[in-house]
Amino acid sequence: MPNLTAADTIRILVSTDNHVGYNERDPIRGDDSWKSFHEVMCLAQERDVDMVLLAGDLFHENKPSRKSMYQVMRSLRLNCYGDKPCELQMLGDGTENFQGAFNHVNYEDPDINVAIPVFSIHGNHDDPSGEGHLAALDILQVSGLLNYYGRTPESDNIHVKPVLLQKGRTKLALYGLSNVRDERLFRTFRDSKVKFYQPSAQKEDWFNLIAVHQNHHAYTETGYLPENFLPEFMNLVIWGHEHECLIDPKFNLEMNFKVMQPGSSVATSLVPGEAVSKHVAILSISGREFETENIRLKTVRPFIMEEIVLHDDKEASRLARKDNNRTQITRILEKKVSDMIDRANNEWLEIHDTNGEDENDESQIPLPLIRLRVEISTPDGGNYDCENPQRFSNRFIGRVANVNDVVQYHRRKQNASSMRKAADGVSDEVVMSSLQGLDSIKVEKLVREFLEAQSLTILPQNSFGDAVSQFIDKDDKHAMEMFVNESLATQIKHLLTLDRSSRDQEDDDAEENQLMEAIEKYRTQLEDLFAKGHLKRVRGGKKRVKPRPKEWDSEWEGTWEEQPGALLRSDNEEANSEEDQDESDETPRPAARSNRGKETGTGRGRGRGRGRGGRGAGATSSTRNSATSSKKATTNGRGRKKATHEDEEEEEEEEDDVVMVDVDSDESDSQAIFVRDTAPKRGRGRGRASRASPVKRVSARAAAPRATQSKLNFTASQASVVGRQRNGSQAGVSDDIEDDDEEDFEPVPAKSRRR
Repeated sequence: MPNLTAADTIRILVSTDNHVGYNERDPIRGDDSWKSFHEVMCLAQERDVDMVLLAGDLFHENKPSRKSMYQVMRSLRLNCYGDKPCELQMLGDGTENFQGAFNHVNYEDPDINVAIPVFSIHGNHDDPSGEGHLAALDILQVSGLLNYYGRTPESDNIHVKPVLLQKGRTKLALYGLSNVRDERLFRTFRDSKVKFYQPSAQKEDWFNLIAVHQNHHAYTETGYLPENFLPEFMNLVIWGHEHECLIDPKFNLEMNFKVMQPGSSVATSLVPGEAVSKHVAILSISGREFETENIRLKTVRPFIMEEIVLHDDKEASRLARKDNNRTQITRILEKKVSDMIDRANNEWLEIHDTNGEDENDESQIPLPLIRLRVEISTPDGGNYDCENPQRFSNRFIGRVANVNDVVQYHRRKQNASSMRKAADGVSDEVVMSSLQGLDSIKVEKLVREFLEAQSLTILPQNSFGDAVSQFIDKDDKHAMEMFVNESLATQIKHLLTLDRSSRDQEDDDAEENQLMEAIEKYRTQLEDLFAKGHLKRVRGGKKRVKPRPKEWDSEWEGTWEEQPGALLRSDNEEANSEEDQDESDETPRPAARSNRGKETGTGRGRGRGRGRGGRGAGATSSTRNSATSSKKATTNGRGRKKATHEDEEEEEEEEDDVVMVDVDSDESDSQAIFVRDTAPKRGRGRGRASRASPVKRVSARAAAPRATQSKLNFTASQASVVGRQRNGSQAGVSDDIEDDDEEDFEPVPAKSRRR
């Protein structure tokens, strides 16, 4: 279009990623974000633009604080309302672009007078959420301060319709694509589920402008928006989300449009991309041609970032081989940071001197952001003893804004080229063949190779590898803990069954050597049983965990059941707790003991299949049960008659977990046969006990309450077997039987007898 005048030019102030509310609780940097946004809106009024375009992330959070919302509404009202009429004409139907009760542009509202309309899409920080799927921008729109467009109600079926504006003879089709998760948007474009609409008439006369808020670079394979996904009829793309300021439009030869990346107006991270000076741009569109005017923001806090390599520095390289070089290194870094602070202050003064403003007073200079990356690699040997980063940063309190992270230490990573040089002479076929075998390596093999160089005394080696495999392959977080607990429990139980008389040596060293030999022998025996498949871990056992603490927060601290300290015991421990006797034990077994109720008894309690055959088949208690029974065994006679409510509940839970055990009469067989009875019957338990216990010894004191028995205590009875084996004498067995029977067969309360 020839002979276009200023009346035909649409002037747009472009800004992105204002992040109002970022770090607002910081005493130094808390007001940086809204001050920069206020400067942007003031520029719009000073330069008398026709409209303002924001490409997402106006707020740093999708639920901004009252302070953030107040500052944004204040800036919009001060700079956008006025008596000047808006020269933009809305051509399309507003209901296609704006939602809610006010589905039209705010400058056409008869109740308010908007001089400079603001159009904005949402970003990933201020996206809609919660009930009603509303965003903070919806509040600004319903209040008449902003025009919120470019919504994406369905992320897998997107329709992009333009806002059609006209000024004079210039027609603008303003498209908006608010933020969608990058991987999902990539898939939606790939499946051709994104549709762009064009004006039906005079398509060649429209200037097509789109604002997007997505990853611009391929951080992952599908975690970005490729430029060639956008339609070819676009003239200019305003790219939000990326904070590095690349304000000058770049031409895409493939798609034949230009891309502008204004960047953020506040530094939200101390990275090189944020250290670039912050700008906004005034876009002047005349017909299908445009030009830009870049404006540097003056209220942005100065940010200087540099990197120093100590082994390349002349002064620092000599200190690598020197001992106690912390003081010298700290002095070098401190001087470097001081120079960066001075340079940041000088840049601030230069920016504000360009307009002749008298702001040379150093008290008005904001504290700068300083980041010094220090590479402490020592390729030639030696070491750099550097001061703690936070302690070093605190040296500059009152001089910098980031007083906790001024310095950042790092070491150089070995790159691919150096690795390739180290592998010179090795053909590609050899390398590929070695890499192909990595997938076939098993965890057990790696553990076995590692443990062969170690010296395990108690834990079985092959079982160790199986536990590690469960931890890695099956994601069983308690596998290692269960393995260690079970191994220690079986070793301790085995040592308790040894003949104490054989260990009564005058020389303590001889006794210790004998114990070590017994432990080593039993460990070897367990490894042999595991190798034969007799000790394979029972898969899928139900774990029992401790009660979750009241102050535990699963959302932040993870699931309580998966924590290492939560495991109490598991069915695997109960199933694998059968004790193996050492073949060298020559202590004669005492006579077998009967079940709690005689074969001809009339007790109402449930019978227990715990008869003792040739070699004590009743030891099936878990580690937890053993600990409980040991505690009960040490109480006095009066205390046995007192049972707490918690013990009764624990006993009721454990009654359903009885493990019935059949043991062969051959004492040389060290592995018992486990048969789990999920619902044991009373008669069955009593009959099994009678067959396994041909000899019965029950004290007279325990026989008295047997006729009125109301509940069985399996835990304490199992503990009596351990106590009997430790004592190793017939008299001790009799005492334990009497004590346990009196404890387990509690008398029925008096009111029960009256019933």
